[in-house]
Amino acid sequence: MIRTEGLGAHAAAVEAALDRLVEVRAVERILARDYTLWRPDPDEIADRLGWLDAPSRANGRLGPARALAAEARAAGLSRALLAGMGGSSLAPEVFQRVFGPDPEGLDLEVLDTTDPAAVARARADYEPSLTLVLVSSKSGTTVETLSLFKRLWRDAVETLGEAGAAERFVAITDPGSALAETAGELGFRAVFLPDPDVGGRYSALTEFGLVPAALVGVDLDRLLGRARAMAEACAVPDPRANPGARLGAVLGGLAAAGRDKLTLWLPPPIAAFGAWLEQLIAESTGKDGTGILPVLETPHSQPERYGDDRLFVGLRLPGPDASGDALDALCTAGHPVVRLDLADRYDLSGQIYLWEFATAVAGFLLGVQPFDQPDVEAAKARAKELLDRSRGEGTVPEDPPVAFDAGVAIHGDLHAADLPGALAALLEDARPPEYLAVLAWLPPFPELAAALGRLRE
Repeated sequence: MIRTEGLGAHAAAVEAALDRLVEVRAVERILARDYTLWRPDPDEIADRLGWLDAPSRANGRLGPARALAAEARAAGLSRALLAGMGGSSLAPEVFQRVFGPDPEGLDLEVLDTTDPAAVARARADYEPSLTLVLVSSKSGTTVETLSLFKRLWRDAVETLGEAGAAERFVAITDPGSALAETAGELGFRAVFLPDPDVGGRYSALTEFGLVPAALVGVDLDRLLGRARAMAEACAVPDPRANPGARLGAVLGGLAAAGRDKLTLWLPPPIAAFGAWLEQLIAESTGKDGTGILPVLETPHSQPERYGDDRLFVGLRLPGPDASGDALDALCTAGHPVVRLDLADRYDLSGQIYLWEFATAVAGFLLGVQPFDQPDVEAAKARAKELLDRSRGEGTVPEDPPVAFDAGVAIHGDLHAADLPGALAALLEDARPPEYLAVLAWLPPFPELAAALGRLRE
C-alpha cells in the first residue's frame, strides 16, 4: 500500500498527535495489550484485543472453512444465506459484493434486518435444498438473529425434515454460547468457534468473516497474506513509520482540531467496503460526546462547498482515478487529504487491519474507549423488553418519539405540508460543527428532499 498525504497547514496537528504517541509509547502498549492506554478498568478492553493477531492466528484455522466450501460445492448447493446482526455481518457482505459472484463459490446473501418486507423477500427466494444457512452471532443470544434462525429452521424442516435441515445449517459463534449449544443439539453441519477476545466490528479477519469469504470463493491464503503484511507494518514501534499509527494520528489529531467529518471516497469495485468502515469508525469513536463522523461520498470538484470540519481520504485502485482531480482541488484549497493506493481488491484485508489499528489509536487520542458498545447493549436490552412486553400483551407496543443528546428524531404521522416547518424548527439553532443526518424508510418520503431544498434556499 502506498500512502500520500496533503495536510498543508494541518500537518502541525498531526505532528503533535504523533509526538503524543511517542511520548506514551502507544504502539508498544497496544501490541502488549495494555488496556490502561485507554482506561484504568480492563472491562471490554482486555478481552477485545484479539484482532491484533487475527491474521496470523487465522492461517492455522482455515482448514474447516475450506472443507465446508468444498463440501457445499460438491453437494450442489448454489446459495448461502447468512442470518446475523451488526458488525460481524458487514464483512461477509463486503466479501460477497467485492469478490462475488465467483463461478467456484456460492452466491451469498446477508440477512441482517428484521424488516418484514426484507425477511419475506429472503424467504421467497429461500430454497432449503440448495441453500446453506449461516447463523452468525458472537454472543449467541442476539434476539434478532435467533428469530431469523428459528423462522429459517422451520422452513427447512418443512421441506427437508430435521435431519436434512441440520445438514444445511452452520453456526458461527463464541465458544460456550447458547447458539453453540443449540447447534450441537440439532446436529448442525458445522460449528465455528472464533476467538472470543474479538469484538463484532473487529471480527472481519476471524471466522465471522473468513467462513463466508471461503464460501463466496475468495482465495483465503492470498487474502490473509495481505493482512499479515499490514499487521507486520503496524508492529513498527515508531508511529511515524507505522501506517496504522500514522493514520490514527491523522484521524485523531485532526478530529481533535475540529476536522471530525471523515469524508471517504471509494472506487466502485470496492465501494461496499464503505459500510464496514462506517460502522468501525462511528461505533468505535462516537461516545462520551466525542467522535468522528464517517461520510461516504464522491468529493465535489468545488472545494467551497465544504466547511472547515472535513478530512478527505480516498482509496484508489490501479487505473483511471475518478476522484483525482477533485481531491487535488480540495488539497489546493487547504483541506487535508489522504490517499491510500491498493494494488488490487485483495488489499482490502490489509485495509481492514490498517483501519482497525488506526481507529484504536484515534480513540486514545480522543480520550474514547474504542472497544465497548454502550448504545448497542442498551438497544439489545430495549429490543428484548419490547418483545417481552408484546408477548405479554399480544400486541406490538408503539414507542413515542425519541430525543438524543446530540440530536432529535422526528417521526410519526407527519403530513407533507408539516415537513418544512418541522425541519426548520429542528435546524433553527443548528451551527457548525453540528450536522443533520436524514434517514429514509420505505415507503420513500419525496417531500423530505423538497423540504430540505427549500431550507437550503
